[in-house]
Amino acid sequence: MVTVDAESFLVIVGVAALAAFLAAVVGSRFTVPVVVIEIVMGIIVGPELLGLADDDSFIDFFSNLGLGMLFFFAGYEIDFERIRGIPLRLAVLGWVLSLALAYGIGGLLELSGLVLSLLFTGSAMATTAIGTLIPILSDAGEIRTRFGTYMLAAGAAGEFGPILLITLVFSTKGAAVNAVILICFIILAVITALLAVRGAGRGWAMIERTLETSGQLAVRIAVVLVFALGALAADLGLDLLLGGFVAGVIVREALRGREVRIFESKLTAVGYGFFIPFFFVTSGLKFELSALTGDPIRLLELPLFLALFLVVRGAPALLLYTRELDRSDRFALAVFSATELPLVVAITTIAIEEGHMRSATAASLIGAAILSTTIFPLLGLRLRGDRARAAPEPSAATGRAL
Repeated sequence: MVTVDAESFLVIVGVAALAAFLAAVVGSRFTVPVVVIEIVMGIIVGPELLGLADDDSFIDFFSNLGLGMLFFFAGYEIDFERIRGIPLRLAVLGWVLSLALAYGIGGLLELSGLVLSLLFTGSAMATTAIGTLIPILSDAGEIRTRFGTYMLAAGAAGEFGPILLITLVFSTKGAAVNAVILICFIILAVITALLAVRGAGRGWAMIERTLETSGQLAVRIAVVLVFALGALAADLGLDLLLGGFVAGVIVREALRGREVRIFESKLTAVGYGFFIPFFFVTSGLKFELSALTGDPIRLLELPLFLALFLVVRGAPALLLYTRELDRSDRFALAVFSATELPLVVAITTIAIEEGHMRSATAASLIGAAILSTTIFPLLGLRLRGDRARAAPEPSAATGRAL
């Protein structure tokens, strides 16, 4: 029988609602991502400060569902037809360069004794929180711009690449075994995608009729797909993140060319209204503040990692996009790409469980990721200025303006 901490569950739900209220109030004067407020409030009500809530297996279950939904939206928002060509090639090349920088810097940190593993620390630094950035970019009108196309491509590489790393390298199985399992998962996902596309083509009219009824068939199918692929990935020994991400890509392809504004609105309400905030508030509950504040030297790691995020993910944007973006947009792409959070939490959690990272290092990395999510999007939007709605999108073939 599962023991349920109803009081902690209620506190988490209440904090999520309060965070949305505070984001709306503060947002009238300052642009503060709601995820930052959710994490900070989770820390405040957590066991290390007010002690109003704590996590247990039941809460962790809902938190994992929220993480899966977060990566579903990351996969759903990435239109591979749109970013193919130069945007995707530059994004992949940029992430490979980031990974080389991250492992080189991680090796130096390991030699100095600051970290235990260059692999885990470097992988955490080579991520981009595109799932977190998408609502911010969408609200600012950036998603459908030329700049937004390059940002989506860079974010896709910075999120999907680390997911593959988690799947292939960080598992207890060997890399070769994981590669075979991953191939089997991809084959099953492709079959699912083909069935989904065919099913959507034949039955979309019926599905669409339920969007304004209590049936909500389209939303229920999408939720089943997220959880089914997540469960399949977990059963195969892969990561839940991969299942959620692939589910988002499949739904995007199945609905291509159809009017889905109402469907997207309802699915967003389900994901961002409950599951995703649950993950971020719970991440705040688990944040080991004492590990960060117990040693003043450890506090210095926080700004160090924040600067390294910029170096690892920002440098490729400044170097590779000279022909595609002007200087201001390259700096904006750099700071957006250096925004990190969910995968940093996932990688540091795995590293601590396997004894490859100190809790203080994990707290510094997560703290730096929280700051990056607070500071970098604001700086990126400031660098973009009023150009968000002015620039056309690049064509799929060339990646340049239409």
